[in-house]
Amino acid sequence: MRIDVFSIFPDYLEGPLGLSLIGKARARGQLDMRIHDPRSTTTDRHHRVDDAPVGGGAGMVMMAEPLFASVEAAQPPRPLLLLGPGGRKFDQSFARELSTLDGFSLLCGRYEGVDQRVADHLCDGEVSVGDYVLAGGEAAALVIIEAVARLVPGVLGNEESTLDESFAAGLLEYPQYAKPAQVRGWGIPEVLRSGDHGHIAKWRRSQALRRTLAHRPDLLTESDLTESDQRLLDEYPADL
Repeated sequence: MRIDVFSIFPDYLEGPLGLSLIGKARARGQLDMRIHDPRSTTTDRHHRVDDAPVGGGAGMVMMAEPLFASVEAAQPPRPLLLLGPGGRKFDQSFARELSTLDGFSLLCGRYEGVDQRVADHLCDGEVSVGDYVLAGGEAAALVIIEAVARLVPGVLGNEESTLDESFAAGLLEYPQYAKPAQVRGWGIPEVLRSGDHGHIAKWRRSQALRRTLAHRPDLLTESDLTESDQRLLDEYPADL
């Protein structure tokens, strides 16, 4: 998969994208990451990429021409998504959609945003990582890249990990434990040490349902529970 990112702060991205899962996938050739600095396409001696907003107001706005020129020079994979507050909210479903593509691109805004003509005539859409304000799109780009990259076949060492985790089935993931069995007086549920994989699978499903109902009722409500789900909750009480 090829992922292009347009940012006036390429060093912000190069460090994290060279580490851990993403860095290893890049080294193996599974991810083709390309970072483009719009300043490189400017022709003035100060390499300006921003100007005061037309009509007045605080802050600066990223100019259209450097962004158009940078994208045209790179010929990035589409869709080209602008990172901004007005777009579709990024979630696991969106990550899975992007992971099926051969590539996509992200444009990082800064300051008060980008010239609207960039959004209207250069980008294919807009994406938001949440209802809060960041200094720029770089942090959001890293979130999207990691969420998508780990779904690309071969990037994770164990691809089953993506099938049994939070949001994969519309639920939060069940509690996880590691050895030893006792840590400062707190133990591990006996069911996990039973060796009965059918029993363990039922317990995990019940705990995923219980955690989702308690912590993310926007994902699951009592009325959404099937008869099978309710039986699991009755069979495996919270303190098991």
